[in-house]
Amino acid sequence: MDTKLTAEGISKSYDENPVLENVNIKLHDQEIVSLLGISGAGKTTLFNIISGLMQPDRGHVFLEGKEITGQAGHIAYMLQKDLLLPYRSIVDNTALPLILHGVPKKEARQQASLHFAEFGLEGTQKKWPSQLSGGMRQRAALLRTYLSSEGVALLDEPFSALDTITKDTMHSWYLDVMQKIKLSSLFITHDIDEAILLSDRIYILAGKPGTIIAELPVTAPRPRTREFMLSEDFLNYKRKIIHLLKIE
Repeated sequence: MDTKLTAEGISKSYDENPVLENVNIKLHDQEIVSLLGISGAGKTTLFNIISGLMQPDRGHVFLEGKEITGQAGHIAYMLQKDLLLPYRSIVDNTALPLILHGVPKKEARQQASLHFAEFGLEGTQKKWPSQLSGGMRQRAALLRTYLSSEGVALLDEPFSALDTITKDTMHSWYLDVMQKIKLSSLFITHDIDEAILLSDRIYILAGKPGTIIAELPVTAPRPRTREFMLSEDFLNYKRKIIHLLKIE
């Protein structure tokens, strides 16, 4: 399996207080990998380093074998909030990455619109962000992230602000759309159930400073439905993760 993204030996301190210590992760082509850990473990700091927004004290980041340490703009990064611009239509919000890369506005709108159906956004092109539900706004934000990516995206708790029913719907949609667009994604979560349901592999980041204490492959076949979350297979994954976090 081709490796898309590698973070190697990442360490970071703030004011001599270590936050991350020798973190190593890999993301393979078309994988969904989660970074699971409690608040304060350094997950967001690691994402800031991987995205190039922050320099590590030690370590390197590679995208398809090319070093991009400290270089922003190579990896798409979607934060918890959708950050849609309220004064732009949905099509203009999603087309923004293309426009910033020099694509003429009309062409950028056309390119973005080609993906509206597969992202479940058809008919929202001329609407304003305030006219969409939270789930629809997150779909638009993910489309914008996809259009700014080079095949790899970082997602920082993209579903945490949604209510339980909407989140369940978004999980099913996310798995479906990831299969269609073949985007390799690494996402932060502190929700154990979400990590098991969505991931091909789970990295557990824990401790102070944060380090990878375990890597768990999730081999259960897709599609993983709500029924899977009631299965013994699912519960075994969950027991193992809770045990690891309790030990730590």
